Amino acid sequence: MEKRKLKKELGLFDVFAISTGAMFSSGFFLLPGLASQYTGPSVFFAYLVSGLFILPAMFSIAEISTALPRAGGAYFFLDRSLGPLMGTIGGLGTYLSLVFKTAFAIIGIGAYASIFWDVPVKIVAVAATMVFMGVNLIGAKKTSGLQSFFIIFLLVVLGMFIFDGLYTIFFTERVNTPFKNSHFTPFFTNGVEGLIRTAGFVFVSYLGLTKVASVAEEIKNPEKNIPMGMLLSLVITSIIYFLGVLVMVSLIEPDQFAQELAPAATASKQLFKWLPEKAGTYLMVGAAMAAFASTGNAGLLSSSRYPFAMGRDKLFPPQFAKVGKSGTPFLSIFLTTVIVLLLILTLTEEGIAKIASAFQLFIFMLINFSVIVFRKSNIDSYDPGYKSPFYPWMQLSGIFISLMLIVYMGWTAVLFIFLITVAAVLWYYYYAREKVKREGAIFHWFALLGKYQYAELENEFMTILKEKGLREGDPFDETIIRARISRYDREMDFGELVENISETFATEMHVGKETLVREFLTTSAIEPALIIPEVSILYAKSEGVDHPSLHMVLSTRGVNKPVEKGGISSEEYVRVFFFLVNPLTESRQQLRMLSRLIDIIEREDFVEEVLDHKSERKIKEYLLHNERYFTLRLLPQSKQAQLIGKKLKEIPIPEGVLVALIERDSETFAPHGDTELQEHDVLTLIGDPKSVSQLYEAYLMDS
Repeated sequence: MEKRKLKKELGLFDVFAISTGAMFSSGFFLLPGLASQYTGPSVFFAYLVSGLFILPAMFSIAEISTALPRAGGAYFFLDRSLGPLMGTIGGLGTYLSLVFKTAFAIIGIGAYASIFWDVPVKIVAVAATMVFMGVNLIGAKKTSGLQSFFIIFLLVVLGMFIFDGLYTIFFTERVNTPFKNSHFTPFFTNGVEGLIRTAGFVFVSYLGLTKVASVAEEIKNPEKNIPMGMLLSLVITSIIYFLGVLVMVSLIEPDQFAQELAPAATASKQLFKWLPEKAGTYLMVGAAMAAFASTGNAGLLSSSRYPFAMGRDKLFPPQFAKVGKSGTPFLSIFLTTVIVLLLILTLTEEGIAKIASAFQLFIFMLINFSVIVFRKSNIDSYDPGYKSPFYPWMQLSGIFISLMLIVYMGWTAVLFIFLITVAAVLWYYYYAREKVKREGAIFHWFALLGKYQYAELENEFMTILKEKGLREGDPFDETIIRARISRYDREMDFGELVENISETFATEMHVGKETLVREFLTTSAIEPALIIPEVSILYAKSEGVDHPSLHMVLSTRGVNKPVEKGGISSEEYVRVFFFLVNPLTESRQQLRMLSRLIDIIEREDFVEEVLDHKSERKIKEYLLHNERYFTLRLLPQSKQAQLIGKKLKEIPIPEGVLVALIERDSETFAPHGDTELQEHDVLTLIGDPKSVSQLYEAYLMDS
């Protein structure tokens, strides 16, 4: 059976490369001259304003992506926040927008190639599409590898263009500085209105920034890499746009610039005097082709994830959710390639791609609203590793900006949005409605709609939380080390067990016993995610608790736990119980710790393994078992012998490593700095993998 999960193999530079590669094409190599018609020489400043306009959407997408790293990007976000109808509208619209822009970028390869070589534009574009399809089928890492090559080459060439341009402008006599150059007078040809209109016109240059959200499921450590990669990409791209267009304005006559379709190549004719004749122009044409290629490649990668995600959610035929041996959604890639090829063979005007970007503005408006919905829904398992600053004003400003720019784009853009919306609504009602039984987080927000809340949404978010794992700083290992473990060999009533454990917690943590009993016995929407045969996880939060605490109960005879499903009462046979108590304000940390516990419990033969371990140390080591820990027994005549007789504080232990437990004469205890190590002591050490590996090599390798 083919898996429906994508491989996590994209790092920070991959995120940066995909995001940046999707931005550099028409925005730098085609639009600057055309955009100058609306505002004159201040066009380079309009690029900066446009970069500021996309900030709310970037922050909102970064937040949701770190909470819900799933293929499909905007589609998945809208579906889970506003419901499957809006998900269908957002998914289909964004997919078509990306496909249109991808086709337009790939056509640019053929167009620039035809400047110097006698080759048919569309034949080159078709060939390039097939190459990108092949690379995408191999895997996202291979795709991002090609993307990285494009980006490195592009950034080097554009850096040379900007450096040489600024040097020519400010340090030679060939060109006047902007303060003396007549090209900059008047600076605003149509006032503030012209500047805003131009910012909207070049907004398309930044739309690629958010493409990375559609491959969020394939990104390692998304809570760090997504916001960092997107922000880094926006900063560098904005600087290059600002300085690069400033160079073009300085070097090209205003009338010529307004009609120029290849301004970078034209400006380069006055630069690169240190290279052979026309070498600079060839270099810029090569950079333009690399830019269009990177946009086309990144576009095919990200857009193909939309049918995959919608197929997985039954809004598209389920065949599109299939993943091949290389871990890529091959049918989705094939479909996207076919549509791109059809557009290449029929597309003649750049305007279609610009109209398609209008729908992206509509999507940005909805995504900004989605952040408000998720925050207001109070779903604990919505747990973003990055939160948008200045909430909700950032989102409200993003909604206003999107509406304003759509209006500036004219009635054609509004009509396009209307047609795509109607098509998506018809698809939903006539194909998907009967197949999909869920609602979005918006029904968790409004109390009046409470009866329509979709309980499985929290369960799904809990599954995503489990896949993401613990967050840096979560005290899971420390909680396991401090955990109390009890064994019961006699028969016990479930109610009696909960009372006993609650009393133990209440005594140790100075909290109310009845509050804990009530919390342990309360069921929640995430309960289905915690159901594992012969294991029960009960959890509570309480005021006065300052750190997480865990009590594990092992019952050889088992305990019958009463359960109720669909109004029918029954009992579950349980042999292993986990009771977890967290501070009242740490509900999301509690969910992350629960998700880590589930991950451990799902190991093969978990119950038998745990019950077979007779010592507390071995049970805790089993729960901790990963690359962050190892066990060291102090034996005479071995490398470890040098530690015998020393106090713990005298041993050179790398920073970030802790001697968590010592087992001595069948007793397990947590040591302190003055604890003197003895022969046959068993030490359990935990810490970051690199430091643990160093200790392993120092005391266990070849011993």
